This record gives sequence, C-alpha cells and structure tokens, in this order.
Amino acid sequence: MPHPQVTPADMLQRIVRFSDYTAENAVPLMFIDSMLPGHHRLNFAVIGDTASENPDFRPLITAPHNFQIGMFKAMPHGNGPAYHTHDYIELFLPLEGKWRFYFGNDPEGEPEGEVILEKWDLISFPPGLWRGFENISDQPAWCFAVQETHNVFEGKDPYWSPKVIRHAQEYGFASDKQGRMVKPANFDELNARMLAAMFNA
Repeated sequence: MPHPQVTPADMLQRIVRFSDYTAENAVPLMFIDSMLPGHHRLNFAVIGDTASENPDFRPLITAPHNFQIGMFKAMPHGNGPAYHTHDYIELFLPLEGKWRFYFGNDPEGEPEGEVILEKWDLISFPPGLWRGFENISDQPAWCFAVQETHNVFEGKDPYWSPKVIRHAQEYGFASDKQGRMVKPANFDELNARMLAAMFNA
C-alpha cells in the first residue's frame, strides 16, 4: 500500500514532550465534575478531544488518529474523575502514585468492585461500565489515558451518575444534549483559580 511522503518537519508536529504539559496547554475545568471537591485534576488533550465537555480543549497533536490520548494530573488524597461511563473503551495507565479504580453497573448504586493500581499497572474499561477513580497517594500523580476514537459534541459524553450531575449543578456546571459544557458566569475566575492551585501544588 502506498503511503504519502513524511518530512522531518511533519514529524516534529507529532512529538509531545513532557515539558509541553504547561498552564498554556492545560484544561483544568475540562468536565462538569472538575470543580467538585474530590475531583480536582489538570487535563491535557494529547490526541483528540479525550471526552472533553469543555470546547476550549486544545489537542497537542492535531493529526487524525484512530485512537485518542489524554494525560491528567490529579491532586492527592482522593481526587480524580467522578462516577461516569462512555460508549467506547477507555484505558488507564498510572505513571505515578497509587490509584483506586472502582466500577459497577448501576449509576445510582454503590460500586460493585474496586482495584488498587500503582505505577505502570493498567486497566481497560469496556463501554457502558460505570467507573470512577482517585489518586490515593499523598502527592499529586500523573495518569495516561487511551480511548477509542469518537466524535465530540454529538451527544452526551461522558455520561455522569445522576448524583454527579446534581452536585455539579450546585456549582453552576451542566452539559447540554450534545455533551457541551454549560459554563457558569464565573467560569473564567474558577478556571484561573484551579489552574493556579494545580500548578502550585
């Protein structure tokens, strides 16, 4: 099968260095749960939208792929994504610390299982299984995520537990039928505050 010529300049657009994970590229309020206590994390869209509800996400690699990659740094003591699910496979690989992953089939019920993962361990969630996870280390920790390719803002994504939706509404956050974040009036102030807190941690 013939392939197009790729130049060295082309290849430079397909490289992300760890030093690229800066405040300029971060999306601290990427999801409607991001402002909630216990769910503070710094998100980076590396390839694709990585399920963002915030249309301000900026992929670091813009070339199309048949997968999507995200990186995030969660604050210690139980911070991480709230209970949610997707219509596609989602995989996580902790790069630091210790993480608790919990999961179940009922969005309103208690999780049915959990596992503790450490650096270089890996977990793959099938579509439709509810999941949440948290950094249980005493320091901020990074995690790597891979998702099947999907189209952004064509429907709800992620699907949140009704409890999470109600809690987010108390902070002025919601998402519309296309999965796009409905921002509160003080969004810019909250975003700047979260960004400062995360980068000073």
